[in-house]
Amino acid sequence: MPEQRLRDVAEVVRSKNAGPHRLTLDIIFKEVEVLDKVLEGGSLTPEKVTEAYGLQPSALSSWFIFRPGRALKFTFIRPIDQGGPGETDIYGAQQHAPLMDLEVQL
Repeated sequence: MPEQRLRDVAEVVRSKNAGPHRLTLDIIFKEVEVLDKVLEGGSLTPEKVTEAYGLQPSALSSWFIFRPGRALKFTFIRPIDQGGPGETDIYGAQQHAPLMDLEVQL
C-alpha cells in the first residue's frame, strides 16, 4: 500500500504539556491493526519523530506503545521551557502539527 499522511490514518494526533520542561505527543488509532501496520512499516519511529521536529534524538525523553489504547506516546524535552522567553505555546496544545503530514507506510 502506498504511503499516506499520519492525519489520514490516525484518529487523534495531539500534543500537550508533560510538565514545564517536557511536551508529549499522543497518536491514537481507530484500530489496533492500523497501529501495527504503521509500526511494521517503520515510518513512525523515535528517530522519525525527532527528525520531524528538527531535534536531536537525545531530546526524546521517552516513548512507548500502548496497545490496549491503540496509541503511541512520544515525550521530549521542550526546546524552551513552558512560559520562558520566546516560548509561543504555553499549553503545548499546538505542537502536533509537524506530525500531521508525516508519511507513514501501511
